[in-house]
Amino acid sequence: MRRLPAVAALLGALTLLPPALVSAAPAAPATPIAAATPAPTFAFEQFALPNGIRVVLHVDKALPNVFVDIAYQVGSRHEVKGRTGFAHLVEHLMFMGTKRVPNGEFDAKMELVGGYNNAWTSNDFTNYWETGPTGSLDLLLYLEADRMRDLGTSITQEKLDIQRDVVKNERRQSYENRPYGKASLLQEERLFPVGHPYHHPVIGSHADLEAASVRDVQEFFATWYDPANAVLSVSGDFDTKAARATIEKYFSTIPSRGKPKSPDLPPPVVLEKNVREVVVDDVELTQVTYAYHAPARGSDGDAVCDLLATALGEGKGSRLEERLVVKDKLAQSVAVEEDSRVAGSVFAITVQLKSGASLEKVEKILDEEIAKLVKSGLTDAELARAKALVETRFIGDLEALRQRGTAFSLWTQLYGSPDHAAAELGRHQKVDGASALGVAKQVFGGKRVEMIVTPKVAPPAAPAVVKPVKKGGK
Repeated sequence: MRRLPAVAALLGALTLLPPALVSAAPAAPATPIAAATPAPTFAFEQFALPNGIRVVLHVDKALPNVFVDIAYQVGSRHEVKGRTGFAHLVEHLMFMGTKRVPNGEFDAKMELVGGYNNAWTSNDFTNYWETGPTGSLDLLLYLEADRMRDLGTSITQEKLDIQRDVVKNERRQSYENRPYGKASLLQEERLFPVGHPYHHPVIGSHADLEAASVRDVQEFFATWYDPANAVLSVSGDFDTKAARATIEKYFSTIPSRGKPKSPDLPPPVVLEKNVREVVVDDVELTQVTYAYHAPARGSDGDAVCDLLATALGEGKGSRLEERLVVKDKLAQSVAVEEDSRVAGSVFAITVQLKSGASLEKVEKILDEEIAKLVKSGLTDAELARAKALVETRFIGDLEALRQRGTAFSLWTQLYGSPDHAAAELGRHQKVDGASALGVAKQVFGGKRVEMIVTPKVAPPAAPAVVKPVKKGGK
C-alpha cells in the first residue's frame, strides 16, 4: 500500500475527525495603538582639552569592541565660490597618509588588529570613524590624532592628483552616469539660488576640483581641521581613566588656532513660483519628484516633517504607497524623504512610474493627496502609526554602537551635549494633529521644484534595404 507523506497523512486524518473535535483558530488580537516609547538613557563622561577638542566617553561592555568617532563642523556649506567640493576632497586625502603613518599603512595597521573604518561628508559635517576589538583603542586614537596633527603638511601634488581623479570619477559614477543622477544635481540648483551654501553639491564641480592647488587644500585643512572644531567620542568596552589618559597623550599637544567661525546661516529660501524641469536620461522608467523647502534640522517643524514623510510614503499603509502602488497600480515605487539640514531642510516626494503608466494621472493623484493633507492633516491613526515607526527606527539605530557613537558626536556639535536622545524622541512624541496640519500647510503651501525624468526614446530603425535578386545568371 502506498504510504502518504507525514504532513498529507495528518491533514487527511484531521478531515475525518468529528466536527465537534476540530478547534477553531483563535481570533486575531485587536491592534493596539502603540504607547509612547520611553526615552533611552546613556551614561557619559565629558571633558575638553586645552586646545578646544571636546571629548565624549560612553562605556558599553555588552561586547568586547570599541568605536571611535570624530565629527568636524565642516561640510559643503562652509565652502566658498571657486572652492566647491573641498570638504569631500579633504575627506579623501585624510586616508593618504602622514610622515608617521605613510600612505596605505592606515588601513593596514587597522586590519592587523581586526579593525575597519570609513568616513562621510555632508552639507554641514564631516565624520570619521573606526571600530575594532577592545585592545585596539590605543591604536585607533593614535591614528586619528596623527592625521589631525599632520595631514595638512603631508599633502603633496601627487596625493592631490590621485584623490582629485578619484573624486571626479565618483561624481561621474554617482551623478552624471547614474540613472536619475543628473536630475538630483539639478534639483539642488533649482531649490537653492546662486550664492546659497546648498546650491552646489557636496561633491563639488569638475572645474573647482581641477583648479584646486596643494596650497588651497592645505589652507582649507588648517582652517577647519582644528581641534577646537572637532568632537571626539569613544564608545564601547574600555576603561574611562585609561582612555582619558590616552586621549590627552595623543591629542593635547595638537596646536589650535581657535575655533573657526562658520558662515552665517542664510534666511529661509522662498520660491516665487513652481519650477518644472524635464530631464531626458538613459533610464527605463519615468520618475517624478516634488521637492519642497522644509524647517531646519533640530526644529519642531523638522520633527513634524519626519512624521509627515512616514505617513505619506513609508510602508504599505502609507497614503501614497496605498494609492499609487496598491490601488491604482500606476507606480513601481514611492519614496518620501525629509533631508534635515542646518540651513533649511528638503522634503521630497519621488514616484517611479510603471512602464506605460500616465505621468498626468500620477501627478493629478499627487496633487489630490497633497491637497487633502493641507486641508485636513493626518488622521489619528496615521499619526499614531507614523510615530510608532519613527520611534522604532530611532531606538533601533541607537542599539548599534556605531550609530550611537556617531550620534553622540553630532549631537554635541549641534546641541552642545551628547545627551540628546530624550529631546530628539520627545520632539516627535509631542506632535499632535494641529501641529502636523500647521507644518503641512507651511511646507506644501509653498512653491516647489518638479523634476521629471523621462527615458530616451530610441530613433526608429531605418528600413532594411532589400537588394533585388537577379534571375538567370551568376
